[in-house]
Amino acid sequence: MKIEYSKKADALYVYFQEKYVNTSKEVEEGIILDFDDNNQIIGIEILDASERFGKSDIANINIENLAEVLD
Repeated sequence: MKIEYSKKADALYVYFQEKYVNTSKEVEEGIILDFDDNNQIIGIEILDASERFGKSDIANINIENLAEVLD
């Protein structure tokens, strides 16, 4: 998993898997889900991210309970 922010585009992208995007679906204005060939979600793009979350929220992304995944 990878989280990337583009200041130029003001977009936050969460990659669950780095695969070819077969289709995309805008589920809400500025929220786009990307799907692979098997119709599995491989990423989420959030446009106008700094307006939705605030810059301090974007800069302080936390990942919790990661150890539970690895057990």
